[in-house]
Amino acid sequence: MTTDIKHLHYFLEVAVRKSFTKAAHHLYVTQPTISKMVRDIEDELGMVLLDRTGKEIELTDAGKIVFEQAQQIVQSFAHLSDELSDLTHAKRGKLTVGLPPMIGIHFFPSILSQFRKDFPGISLHIAEYGAKRVADCVTEGLLEVGVTVGTVNEEFFNSFVFFDDCLRLVVNASNPLANRSQVALEDLRDEHFILFPEDFALRGMIINCCNKAGYQPKIVFESSQWEFIVKMVSEGFGIAFLPERIIKKLEQETASIVTLPIEDSELNWRLSMIWKKNHYLSYAARTWVSETRAALDCIN
Repeated sequence: MTTDIKHLHYFLEVAVRKSFTKAAHHLYVTQPTISKMVRDIEDELGMVLLDRTGKEIELTDAGKIVFEQAQQIVQSFAHLSDELSDLTHAKRGKLTVGLPPMIGIHFFPSILSQFRKDFPGISLHIAEYGAKRVADCVTEGLLEVGVTVGTVNEEFFNSFVFFDDCLRLVVNASNPLANRSQVALEDLRDEHFILFPEDFALRGMIINCCNKAGYQPKIVFESSQWEFIVKMVSEGFGIAFLPERIIKKLEQETASIVTLPIEDSELNWRLSMIWKKNHYLSYAARTWVSETRAALDCIN
């Protein structure tokens, strides 16, 4: 027999109430049951813990030691139960979310602020990685959840799409392409490309589409900041690709650029929240997924 929390709890009740009968009544069990529980502890320890000879039960010297230790153990177990209860109700926990910088800036400031207000016990951190690196980190278990761009591999991830936007070509107003109503990727083989860094999913998507069109793009500059990219285009440094919703606002603020739809293009800015398939997801992460899904539905 191995003494468990219930045994200790019963022993404490008898010791405090100095009566098997009173302890049994308080615990809603029979007196033989509680007597056996206490006897089991004594048999396991090989010592008498209760002096049963007087009108009231008293602790022996050994019983006093066990009483003190049992109080700490039962109290610690109660605290553990409370902490686990808080955890399951998303009152506490730790969570790091992978967010590509451009996506984080555009979609998540108000969501992050509200999440902290609603769940102050969750220690929330943001890892600013490109979408490709976010997906790799979720795959490797370094992140529980994150946002990625493009088609999600359903073999590895659970996900939900929260935004889908086409990419538009951004050119300087003096570029001959600016006079067209739309362009094909084949028309851009001689242009200078301004792309995102290697850990950005959009970079790979653009290069793959150019390869399908029969050429390798000439990359002259890289940046993770779309305002900087637009500024470089406005200076005639090259062409770029940006999501339609993002570039419309920037186009209004920058007179020297023109944006164009891309003919028969597979390029789009599809944003998904992802988490690893068939993998344990913490209560904090589950809460994040649930809360952000609802919040992003409202935004869109």
